[in-house]
Amino acid sequence: MKPIYDGKNGLLGKLHAEDFAEVSARLERVELSQGEFLFKSYETIDHVYFFESGLSSEIAGSRGAESIEVGCIGHEGLSGVPALLDVDSSPHYAFMQVGGTAHRIETSALRALANNRPAIRRVLLRFAHVFMIQIAATALADGRFGVEKRLARWLLMCQDRLGGRLPLTHDFFALMLGVRRPSVTDALHALEGKLLIRSERSLVTIRNRAGLEELAGSSYGLPESEYRRLIADSTALTGVATSTVA
Repeated sequence: MKPIYDGKNGLLGKLHAEDFAEVSARLERVELSQGEFLFKSYETIDHVYFFESGLSSEIAGSRGAESIEVGCIGHEGLSGVPALLDVDSSPHYAFMQVGGTAHRIETSALRALANNRPAIRRVLLRFAHVFMIQIAATALADGRFGVEKRLARWLLMCQDRLGGRLPLTHDFFALMLGVRRPSVTDALHALEGKLLIRSERSLVTIRNRAGLEELAGSSYGLPESEYRRLIADSTALTGVATSTVA
């Protein structure tokens, strides 16, 4: 049976008609504003958000303390990975870096569906794995690569989710890279000098993606290839929907 979902979210798009019908009956479409929190540090994760557009950031470090972005999610996935692993809260927090549209579901409802429907559980857990690979790739990039290479990586990740025009501020780049704003300005000017981007106030336009990929090198691509292997291109997710409910 073919999927019936016709939106942009990459995970909902992998669900077959029977599974998607169960999920969609519990979804609520919401508009998310820039800066809006999806969950806060050590507070209960009440909802999971399947994004149609926009860009969310997951941040390591409590508000007011030292912090850095460790992951970003857009229309390929969801926010609330800890909830998929039967964890009620996290020391991390997540918010919308760029506003957009999402379908949200109560955490308890999604857990019940995942417990009763193996095909849904498989999709969710595979995405949890991919997101953990992204966090690990971020740690590797932060520990082994310079600011310009890391900036190229993040710009590619943002373009994957937002397109070629990125409404991102210097404050975001500083949080994203774990550096001060003057270092952000220097890195943006360096990439602009190489004709890879055009940087304006609160807007970066990608001019040469191939050049950004060359600059990013091995810092970019592993989480993306895992997503393709395990979710986007996986035939293991296209079987008949099944339920453990008698």
